[in-house]
Amino acid sequence: MLKITPNSKLVMIGDSITDAGRAKPVGEGLFEAYGKGYVNLVEALLTVTYPKDRIRVANVGTSGNTVRDLKNRWQQDVIDLKPDWLSIMIGINDVWRQFDSPRQVEGHVYLEEYATTLEELVQRTFPSLKGLVMMTPYMIEPNKSDAMRAQMDRYGAVVKDIASRYNAIFVDTQAAFDAVTSHLHPMALAWDRVHPGTPGHMVIARAFLNAVGYEW
Repeated sequence: MLKITPNSKLVMIGDSITDAGRAKPVGEGLFEAYGKGYVNLVEALLTVTYPKDRIRVANVGTSGNTVRDLKNRWQQDVIDLKPDWLSIMIGINDVWRQFDSPRQVEGHVYLEEYATTLEELVQRTFPSLKGLVMMTPYMIEPNKSDAMRAQMDRYGAVVKDIASRYNAIFVDTQAAFDAVTSHLHPMALAWDRVHPGTPGHMVIARAFLNAVGYEW
């Protein structure tokens, strides 16, 4: 049974994976307003499978964001939109900048700041929500000893811990990708192991929908 109740507003926030070219300032409406990523797939499947439920989806992902950036825009892009349900997927850039921009340390968001800031945002918002979905960051890399993959797993563990303590729905996107890359090379999904094409976005959408009780 679908956990998202009828007439709910679902706000989905994150980085470029969530953004995926969505409309600004808020991604909702006709044509490509939701972008070309997993949010678009989630919105489409919820709409056609549960048309009577009239679930409203809003995409407020922003490319390049870290959890620090989410904190700076939380009032405008979450609180002011008054969501019934909120989905958060953040952390890829928090990790990635440590590897692709190692000297620009001012842009690094280390594990302690990530954990503290993410929980602060959850604490601020959770009391007003009907439901919260927390999705791990991921790297499309099956080798768990890869340095960036190992760091991403540490950030994912933070998400799992916070989700468990706030009774949020937890979505392990890394595990979802691992299941696929046991059969496909990562480059079949994303040349940079982060930004997927449609099949990779469907991996994320499917993991999200399974977690909220979507009936395929």
